[in-house]
Amino acid sequence: MSTKTALATLTGDRLRFDVTLGSGQTIVLDDAEGDAGPRPAELVGAALAGCTAMDVISILRKKRQAVSRYEVRVNGVQGERHPHAFTRFDVVHVVDGAGIDPEAVRRAIELSATKYCSVGSTLASGALELHHAYLIREPDGDERYAEVLVMGPNVTPDALAAGG
Repeated sequence: MSTKTALATLTGDRLRFDVTLGSGQTIVLDDAEGDAGPRPAELVGAALAGCTAMDVISILRKKRQAVSRYEVRVNGVQGERHPHAFTRFDVVHVVDGAGIDPEAVRRAIELSATKYCSVGSTLASGALELHHAYLIREPDGDERYAEVLVMGPNVTPDALAAGG
């Protein structure tokens, strides 16, 4: 089992966060007003695009497909009401190259979706548990920790809001 980490730290008095990932990389997240980085929800589609893209291009290269250009287009549909949960993602793989075998492309996408892409698998599974907790640290060193809520599997935000 592997654990991935992210630490989001508020910077300033707006909604900007510096996020340090377990790999040591740092990204900036912001809202539309500050606009110093992407919005958090945008990264869901970006993670899906990157994950499946790495899988598919690796498989196509192993199949010796002469790919001259490759991109993955992801469109995510969010609900109108808070929390604006995603209800659908459409993923289109655009493959340029001479003599590309459609079956090789189809199979590479299928393998990514069903076997290799952890992001897509997580989004599609409905099996994710999401635990929310807090840790309050007082200036004197006292700390208070409590779990607030556990969501999933297959629990919709609407059901939680309705008390079920």
